[in-house]
Amino acid sequence: MTTPTSTTTGRPDKHEPATLGFGTQSVHTGNEIDVGSGALRTPIVMANSFALPEDPSTLSWSGTGTGLYTRNTGVNQLGLQQKLAALEHGEEAVVLGSGVAALHAVFFTLLQSGDHVVVANVTYEAVYRLFTDLLTKKYGILATFVDSTDLNAVRAAIRPETRLVHVETVGNPTTTVTDVAAVAEIAHAAGALLSVDNTFTPPPLFRPLDHGADLVVHSLTKYINGHGDAMGGVVVGSADLIREIKLDAMVDVGGVISPFNAWLIMRGSVTLPLRIRQHCASALSVAEFLEADPRVAYVAYPGLASHPQHELAIRQLPNGFGGMMAFAVDGDADTQNCFVAALRVITSAVSLGHDETLIVHVDGSGPRVAGYPPHFRQFGHLRLSVGIEDTADLVADLSAALDETFGPA
Repeated sequence: MTTPTSTTTGRPDKHEPATLGFGTQSVHTGNEIDVGSGALRTPIVMANSFALPEDPSTLSWSGTGTGLYTRNTGVNQLGLQQKLAALEHGEEAVVLGSGVAALHAVFFTLLQSGDHVVVANVTYEAVYRLFTDLLTKKYGILATFVDSTDLNAVRAAIRPETRLVHVETVGNPTTTVTDVAAVAEIAHAAGALLSVDNTFTPPPLFRPLDHGADLVVHSLTKYINGHGDAMGGVVVGSADLIREIKLDAMVDVGGVISPFNAWLIMRGSVTLPLRIRQHCASALSVAEFLEADPRVAYVAYPGLASHPQHELAIRQLPNGFGGMMAFAVDGDADTQNCFVAALRVITSAVSLGHDETLIVHVDGSGPRVAGYPPHFRQFGHLRLSVGIEDTADLVADLSAALDETFGPA
């Protein structure tokens, strides 16, 4: 992984994010010295209401720009939004209570009854349910699920009523890599917008807006927070689109983030440049170790030459391939569970992007796996989120668990 550096010229100024490199933005952008106390970090402001001016008649009760009511905006929320917009090269951002709230906010705001959406057939479970059940039954929004790595299939799925294409930079959980720039061209040629879930590959690994996407979504619970102690979501994009989402999904639906969670995520984001380097370096070493072991049935990681979109990943993710992979040991579901139970450093738990390495076993059944490769359906998969522990400890833990499950290689 190459170390991201500033591409700016002239004098850097922490109050002007565009003059700063990524690492400096991660430290300074969105943070303000507290006027009252002189504290160097914006404090947690837990108030739900803010003082009104003498004449409040000029205020918009749905306004989101100044302190009014925390459902509309808050001190910690504003700072986090400023930072995330800068990191993703967007004009504006809206932070919400969870990653799913952010995804729902995009769909709820932009789509109407009778609209059509093209969705990657490898997608987060909540998105799958939204477009196969909730949005379809409640609002009559139709969706076509398609292999987003097949540009002809994406193009063929477009209809006159298509309003949105939604993909993931790296698919959860198969790690398929979508050519975002190419899909953006297809969507825009049809008059549709492109939204991209970039949770697996946060900046500086990838910025979908730089490649033609209209909106980028993150579960802030994952890499950007990075410590497994706060939940949140963000949508980043143009000022016009974000303004709509703020009014509809935040102010009037109320999917607001708490000040405390916004503060925790702001704190966690400071170390994102350092953490992501370790995630990527360790993940590549772990993936190479697993692929070389005959007791492992398969490994899916974009950084491996065996990955079907490896060449695209090299072009699209030049700063690193992320910390997420899927694999399976050579055996049935009970064997997968025995392997996980034998681990002593790696933790069996859901979520991802934490400082600690997490693994979860998912079997290969159910309707959502229709877009999965045959080996995922045969063996199920172990989704591995590689943390920031010593790489040698992770490899040794996996090796010992393989020995305990199968005997020495």
